[in-house]
Amino acid sequence: MVNEEVSFNDLKQMLELTDGNLASHLNTLEENGYLKVHKGFIGRKTNTTYQITKAGEKAFKGHLTALENMIRSIE
Repeated sequence: MVNEEVSFNDLKQMLELTDGNLASHLNTLEENGYLKVHKGFIGRKTNTTYQITKAGEKAFKGHLTALENMIRSIE
């Protein structure tokens, strides 16, 4: 949500996940319409970037609201 789009390698590094684990999560998010995937090349090297969709943004904000409500109920 912070970046307009982010590459697979940057996500992998930020989240400290293996290729397979991250790919599995990203695939699920894409299948549910939360991410757009852009595949291309930088020179001869493949480059895959991900961008959140409106549905993904809405789901993320809903998740944050649910977490905030849960925290408030504990206090």
